[in-house]
Amino acid sequence: MTEITSLRDIPQKNIFRKGDTFVLFGELFGRGYVNGLLDEARKAGMNIVGMTVGRRDENLALRPLNAEELAEAEANLGGHIINVPLMAGFDLDAPPGEPTPTALLSDLTLKSWQEDKLDWEKIERSRAAGTARFTVSVAKAMAELDSLIADGSNVYFAHTMAGGIPKVKVFLAIANRIYKGRGERFMSSRALLDSDLGKLILMNFDEVTANTLQHLIDGSAAIRARIEQHGGQVRYSAYGYHGTEILIDGKYQWQTYSNYTQGLAKMRLENVARAAWEKGIKATVFNCPEIRTNSSDIFVGVELSLFPLLDALKKEGGGAWAEQQWETCQALLEDGTSLQDLLDRIAAYNGDATSVHFRNFAAWPMDNTPELAEVMIGTSDDITKLHKDRKELITDHLSSLVLEGTGPLMFHEMSDPQAPVIWLNHDIIARQLSSVHNPA
Repeated sequence: MTEITSLRDIPQKNIFRKGDTFVLFGELFGRGYVNGLLDEARKAGMNIVGMTVGRRDENLALRPLNAEELAEAEANLGGHIINVPLMAGFDLDAPPGEPTPTALLSDLTLKSWQEDKLDWEKIERSRAAGTARFTVSVAKAMAELDSLIADGSNVYFAHTMAGGIPKVKVFLAIANRIYKGRGERFMSSRALLDSDLGKLILMNFDEVTANTLQHLIDGSAAIRARIEQHGGQVRYSAYGYHGTEILIDGKYQWQTYSNYTQGLAKMRLENVARAAWEKGIKATVFNCPEIRTNSSDIFVGVELSLFPLLDALKKEGGGAWAEQQWETCQALLEDGTSLQDLLDRIAAYNGDATSVHFRNFAAWPMDNTPELAEVMIGTSDDITKLHKDRKELITDHLSSLVLEGTGPLMFHEMSDPQAPVIWLNHDIIARQLSSVHNPA
């Protein structure tokens, strides 16, 4: 794939109204990208229905939420939750009497993991067991959901499932070196991907991040047929990442974080949407900009592409409100440190020959290198030190702005989506924010 379909104009259409149903296919934990969609669904008067991944008991068996957990989850969501455990992935699944993949990984050590081999026949049996469990649970959840949706209404399914790293201690140490290490602590991402541990992780990423969208589309087929038969419409959106266009040298250019290990699964997610689109099903993956979250904080340097959003806010008509965002960010820096000087450092980082080398869309996702770690992690560390408080960073504020901008764009675009894969770049994010905060 060599082309990017980017959203360039703010979508205005909205087919969703009071009495329609918004379905969150995934569990809401804290604040993230999906909150923006939820805000729009509430504004439209839609009924909110959520799912849960369930919880593990003391023996790691999957169970539904108990009464207290369910009440808390429904209060957090602001809607009804279908209490059928939809934990994706197979890292804790196995046929009766056999060890789970997580158990098989328990003997790996920091010294041996690159040579240690896994029993792939056992892994495949676990994968089959996990897929069967998930498929049955989706069918149960969809049967309950079907009874909650009225004929003639519209339905918006928001897929939010992602991840899939098995909980094994050795991986944390490996990840710290791959995503945070430089110099003697640097570790090649290719070393992980070529190991049996890495291959298992990629398989589980596929199951959690990508294949769950296919399970959702297939599992809701009966609902979709009934809704469409009575004149309603059904939409599916999902969250992707495949790099972002940001302002570099005064123009919007594609760039990315490397090494993004989940990248292959995100491309598989895109292909699920493309296959559905070819069948007349409106499923769209939105490739969203880099932000800081609890899960992304392991990727040191992923936040660097956020800073040029400040320039985009001014360029796209932010006016006085954009100036306020600059002032807010300036106030987070140590006395004597200029926000413009910080942005100049980011410009130098983006202009570095190593950074330019990784702006290769056709080769995405690329492996990391010692040179990239030095310039990217080094720049990240230097900029973090310029803040008054490491717990109050400019990138936190800019992340919240990106979240605010994506919700309305995705929600309204899904009324009449133009493609199965759409990039939301800094230009349209800034334009959306400016239209709200600094209207002409």
